[in-house]
Amino acid sequence: MATPIHLAISTCPNDTFAFHALMQKAVDWRGLDFQFELLDIQQLNNRLFNGDFDVAKTSFHAALMLTEETVVLTSGTALGFQVGPLLLAAAPDNAPVDDTQITLCPGEDTTATLLFQLFYPKTTQICNVVFSDIFPALQRSEADFGVCIHEGRFTWHEAGLSLVEDLGTRWETETGCPLPLGGIVARRSLPTGVIAAVQGVIHDSLQYSLADRDAPLPTMRQYAQEFDDNVLMQHVDLYVNEWTVNLGAVGVAALNELSRRAAAAGLLTAPLRPIEVFAG
Repeated sequence: MATPIHLAISTCPNDTFAFHALMQKAVDWRGLDFQFELLDIQQLNNRLFNGDFDVAKTSFHAALMLTEETVVLTSGTALGFQVGPLLLAAAPDNAPVDDTQITLCPGEDTTATLLFQLFYPKTTQICNVVFSDIFPALQRSEADFGVCIHEGRFTWHEAGLSLVEDLGTRWETETGCPLPLGGIVARRSLPTGVIAAVQGVIHDSLQYSLADRDAPLPTMRQYAQEFDDNVLMQHVDLYVNEWTVNLGAVGVAALNELSRRAAAAGLLTAPLRPIEVFAG
């Protein structure tokens, strides 16, 4: 009898690209029975905290707070250089300086919000909204700043917004590490063999899409906010890289650096188990 796995990923193109073959059962499920949900990243974080999923994409900020319950899988991560969120302004020549200003962030447990808190501590008021609501709100001047993720990285100029800072570039400059945005975690309560099988299926699914990059486009279009294929593939080119295939030692070092900096800034609320990458 197949082992049921409740799996959740985000709607962003790098996830739907990587998981297309798994979702379509174009790769061997290795004795598992996957049940899928696709959600906004903060919804994923919230429901993972609630214990709803066996395996899920999560922000690495959230993963740092879930180390007692989960391990990070080696495939499926969003980590790299020049992949960071952008801090955008509704008006040109504006910068976050005081608490009369409002910054929209894509969820309190996202890595994007963590970076804003690390680099602009105790400046503006933070208001967390669904990531797709940030552009329209800035265009209506309902907030001063927004931390932009996903496809908006490529379309902010056309939206009439102004760039304050690339938060990923700042991370890279200060740390020398690639930026760990998010990854796939599995419950520690799952048997080791099951986690290994899940990891194998995800790896196979990713390799399937890398071998035939056009195959996942229908799935990507179904869930993307930006439907232009060129933008979707720009997103894949940026966020799907060698560390998506295998997190490796460089990726582990980046996770540890994020954990160290978040703890030093008081942004992790309790002593936690070190983040662990599944080695099975």
